[in-house]
Amino acid sequence: MWIDTHCHLDAHEFRGASLERAADAGGKGVSMIVIPAIATGNFEAVRELAHAAPNACYGLGIHPICVPQATDEDLLRMREQVGRAMDDPCFVAIGEVGLDFFIPMLCEPAMREKQIHFFREQLRIARDFGLPVLTHVRKSQDQVLKHVRQIPPAGGIAHAFNGSFQQAQGYIDAGFKLGFGGNVTFTRALQIRRLASELPLSSIVMETDAPDIAPSWIHPGVNTPDQIPGIAQVVADLRGIPLHEVESATTASAQEIMPRLRQLLPA
Repeated sequence: MWIDTHCHLDAHEFRGASLERAADAGGKGVSMIVIPAIATGNFEAVRELAHAAPNACYGLGIHPICVPQATDEDLLRMREQVGRAMDDPCFVAIGEVGLDFFIPMLCEPAMREKQIHFFREQLRIARDFGLPVLTHVRKSQDQVLKHVRQIPPAGGIAHAFNGSFQQAQGYIDAGFKLGFGGNVTFTRALQIRRLASELPLSSIVMETDAPDIAPSWIHPGVNTPDQIPGIAQVVADLRGIPLHEVESATTASAQEIMPRLRQLLPA
């Protein structure tokens, strides 16, 4: 059994084929797909998709690339929606939230501060409701970790992790798992491959970030959640261990960090 801990199954690239993609992934052993929201405007879409697919669940959050258009009213709306979603068994996390200091527009001083404000407020929502966070961390490893330490949620996942070993240990110490996906399949991604091969296996979860970050064998095509076993095989090869060990460990880690998942998985 595999879990894709980060997949934008509602993205326009799937052009209405989201349920078919979920079914295809299920046929490859992907028992659960976590669909993070990116703005209050798509909260209902991810909720409906998670309920329509037999192997999907969702998170609610405001992505840093959506922060420029967001207002404090969105934060109030999000807190209200999260409160209501606590009775929904398909709701498992706060996300996708975080900081992006790579896109030039988001690096302007005022926008950096707005990103930090939104991230901290969403960390407070996660803390108040006892939920893990699915974090977007791009050129912002230390900054995200700082805020997580100051406003600790109930664990989380550092999505598409690409930091140092010291930063990785910081996230692990903060109760986080580290997400690995298609990037690890590229031979030139030396740091990511070293991390995937040397970090404790118990700290790793699998993800696709579909439709983005396609693995090397379909790049630059559209990524899909059924690629999880192939990506995991690369991790297994890098570590010199059987694939079933990666499957068992990463599935257990996903359930550990998102305990609401457990009731959704097959016995």
